[in-house]
Amino acid sequence: MSINVLNSNGKVTAEHLKKTAYLYIRQSTLRQVFENTESTQRQYALRQRAVVLGWPTERIEIIDCDQGQSGASTGEREGFQKLVAEVGLGKAGIVMGLEVSRLARNCADWHRLLEICALSGTLILDEDGLYDPAHFNDRLLLGLKGTMSEAELHVLKARLRGGILSKAQRGELKMPLPVGLVYDPLQRIVLDPDKQVRNTLRHFFETFRRTGAGWATVQAFAKEGLKFPRHGQAGSGQLIWEPLRHSKALDTLHNPRYAGAFCFGKSRTWKDPQGRWHCVNLPREQWAILIKDAHPGYISWEEFEENQKRLQHNQQARAIERQSGPPREGPALLQGLVICGKCGRRMTLRYHQRGGRLSPDYVCQKQCVEECRPLCQNVPGGVVDDALSALIVDSISPLALEVALNVQQQLQERLAEADRLRRQVVERAQYEAEQARIRYMRSPTTGWSPTRWRRSGTISFDNWNKRTRSTKNNAKTPSGQSPKSRRLKSWS
Repeated sequence: MSINVLNSNGKVTAEHLKKTAYLYIRQSTLRQVFENTESTQRQYALRQRAVVLGWPTERIEIIDCDQGQSGASTGEREGFQKLVAEVGLGKAGIVMGLEVSRLARNCADWHRLLEICALSGTLILDEDGLYDPAHFNDRLLLGLKGTMSEAELHVLKARLRGGILSKAQRGELKMPLPVGLVYDPLQRIVLDPDKQVRNTLRHFFETFRRTGAGWATVQAFAKEGLKFPRHGQAGSGQLIWEPLRHSKALDTLHNPRYAGAFCFGKSRTWKDPQGRWHCVNLPREQWAILIKDAHPGYISWEEFEENQKRLQHNQQARAIERQSGPPREGPALLQGLVICGKCGRRMTLRYHQRGGRLSPDYVCQKQCVEECRPLCQNVPGGVVDDALSALIVDSISPLALEVALNVQQQLQERLAEADRLRRQVVERAQYEAEQARIRYMRSPTTGWSPTRWRRSGTISFDNWNKRTRSTKNNAKTPSGQSPKSRRLKSWS
C-alpha cells in the first residue's frame, strides 16, 4: 500500500513524525491468545503501516501487556492506561489498533480517548484507514465505530445469556454439582454411587433433624469421629474426607440441590468502577428459575423448607425476631425460651457460682445495652428452674418407662450407624492400600533387585506405606478403642 493512499489529505505531518507511534495489541482471553494466532499476527503487522507513513522503527512502541484482558473496562488494563497517559502528555503522534474493539469496547473509555487525541493532535489508525479526531467527520465515524463495538459485545452477551436461560428453564443446564450428586453417562443427575458418601450425607441430615442446629450437627460428627467428603481439585474427580466444619454444614443445609431441586439465578454479580467484582445472594422469591423434584435428592422439598425455617429461627443475629432459640451450653432449663413480661424482649443468661455450682440468672438487658438505661428486670434462675423441675417430676407417669426404653433404643441405633460409617472408612482405606500394593508389585520398573528397588520403586513403596498407615489409623475410634469394645450402658 502506498504512502499516498494511507496519508490521505496530508493528515500525517512532520510534527506527528517527531512523536512516538504506539501500536496497541490485545486479545480478550488467554484462550484466544493461544488459539487465535492469526489475529495476533495481523495486529503486529500494523507496525509496517507506521513505517510506510514515515515513522522510524526505533520510534514505534508496541504495547502488548494487556493480552488476555477484556476491553469492557480499563480497571485491569495497565497497557491501555499507559497509552492514554502518553497521549495526554503529548508524546504520541499516532495510535494504532487493528480495530476499535482492540482499544476499547466501552463508549465512555473510547470517547475519552478520542477527546484526549483531539486535544493533543494525535492520529488514530486501524485496518480500514487513518483518522484525525480533531476533524468532525473523522470523529463522527470513530464514534459510530465505538458505539457499534459496544453494541456487538452486548449482542454477544445477550445471545449467550439467552441460550443459558433457555436450557435452565428446562432444567437441562449442566452446572457443578455438590458432593453426593453426579452425572450419569446419559447426563442425568443421580445420587453418588459411592455408598459411603450416600450414607454420610443421609446421616448428616438425620443428625440435623435430631439436633435442630448446624453447630450441634458439627459437634455430633466430631464426637462420633466421622468425616465429611468434599471435592478435590476441579476436574480431578478426587474426594477428600475431612472433619465437618460449621461453614460446610450450613452450605449443605442451604443447598436446594440436596432436595432434588434445580435452581438458577440465586445471586447477582456486578463490577464496580475500580474493576472489583461483587456478589450478593438473593432471596428465594427473586431466584430466576426454581424447578422442584428435578432430580433425586437426599431429603424432600418440604423437609428442606423446614430446615430453612429452623436455621432462620436459630440465627443469633435475629434474636429480637425469634420466638425461641436453640438449646445452648449451660445448666439453665429455659435458655432461649424466656421472654420478659414487662417489655416483651428476649431475656439472656448470666451464670454465677453459688454453692459450688453454676446458677443462672435470667436478665432483660436489651435496653441497657442499646439505650444505656437500667436493667428491665433480673430474675434468679435457680428459683424458676426448681419450680419447673418440680412441675416436670409431678407430671411423670408410668408411661415414662416406655419412653426411656425408646430413647435407649434410639441411642443404640445412632451408635450402630456411626460404627457402620466408620467401618466403611476402614474398608475404603483397606481397598486403597491393597490397590497401592498391587500397583507396586506389578510396576515394570519394580523388580526384586535391591538397586532397582531403591532407584525406581521408592515412590510406589512410599504410597503403599502411606495407605497402610491410613488403614491402621482409621481402624480406631476417636477414643482409641475398637467399635466393638464400646457398649451403651443400660439404664438403671
